[in-house]
Amino acid sequence: MADDREESLEKRRAQLEAKLATKRVETGEDEAREARAEVSRKGYAQAMKLSSEFISAIVVGAVLGYVLDRFVGTAPWGLIVLLLLGFCAGVLNVMRSAGVVAHPLDDDKK
Repeated sequence: MADDREESLEKRRAQLEAKLATKRVETGEDEAREARAEVSRKGYAQAMKLSSEFISAIVVGAVLGYVLDRFVGTAPWGLIVLLLLGFCAGVLNVMRSAGVVAHPLDDDKK
């Protein structure tokens, strides 16, 4: 009777170990899936940041050019020049944010 009880306990212990091993594998897969999702979210956030910086620079250049043309009367040259300057500023901001071009203040810190 004691042997049956020990065999029963050993059998239950083996079953529990098998279930735990299965759960550990599933947990590892869940953690890997979550890590991939986090990398994807970071990429999406970076893309939104870069696109908003680029678009805002162009819009600011266009608005300033339009305002300059309205008050000075140089239409359409103010709009064209400041729109192009806004485009260049947007490209430069995106390159700085992406790490392609160094920030101008980085040289002073070294």
